[in-house]
Amino acid sequence: MGFVLYEQKDAIGIVTINKPQSLNALDSAVLDDLKAVIDAVDLNTVRCLIITGAGEKSFVAGADISEMSTLTKAEGEAFGKKGNDIFRQIETLPIPVIAAVNGFALGGGCELSMSCDIRICSENAVFGQPEVGLGITPGFGGTQRLARIVGPGMAKQLIYTARNIKAPEALRIGLVNAVYPLEELMAQAEKMAGGIAKNAPIAVRNCKKAINDGLEVGMDDALVIEEKLFGDCFETEDQKYGMAFFLDKNKEKVKEPFRNK
Repeated sequence: MGFVLYEQKDAIGIVTINKPQSLNALDSAVLDDLKAVIDAVDLNTVRCLIITGAGEKSFVAGADISEMSTLTKAEGEAFGKKGNDIFRQIETLPIPVIAAVNGFALGGGCELSMSCDIRICSENAVFGQPEVGLGITPGFGGTQRLARIVGPGMAKQLIYTARNIKAPEALRIGLVNAVYPLEELMAQAEKMAGGIAKNAPIAVRNCKKAINDGLEVGMDDALVIEEKLFGDCFETEDQKYGMAFFLDKNKEKVKEPFRNK
């Protein structure tokens, strides 16, 4: 996939948007390549995914404005659906996804980062939803996910004003979890992903599903979701081994990796 690279390091998959000449802007070809890469991730061996952008300037600078400028209403709606479908696929992957935001994350780039479970960024990162300045709305989930992540009031302010924010403000409002020097970003992302990958994979997947599904319903229904996914962990090899190791007072054996069973 020419515009999207993929590498697997042990149980960590790394997806890189690779069109630095356009600051990794999302056009139809890039979105097609991204979908193909996500479709091909081996969920039996990958326990955490990292998404980042090529180069030092940009994660994803946005959707390709030159492509969007001539779209009809129907074509605009279809382009929005194309982006939404792949971002929703990323959001609902069974495994956790970390966005390592290196530079600009504007428009579709901010929306891509928000489809990930966790966002960390470099000190030079810039976030924003500038669409109203172009005569359109955010179209790849920005009006929905931003409000859920930072709250409706802050999301409306950012979207209505089309104002970009830098890394410290993104951290302050909860859009990102941490800020690192650019040269440390990927090492920190891989460290976090490695920590996730060491934990019981069935339990991690069930936690993701419980959180995501629970946010869509009321508290009573959300607790039922949690109860079922909690129960689903029992009788697995991971649960039996993890608890037996915890209860072993002598700890004579070195803890083995969880097996995803």
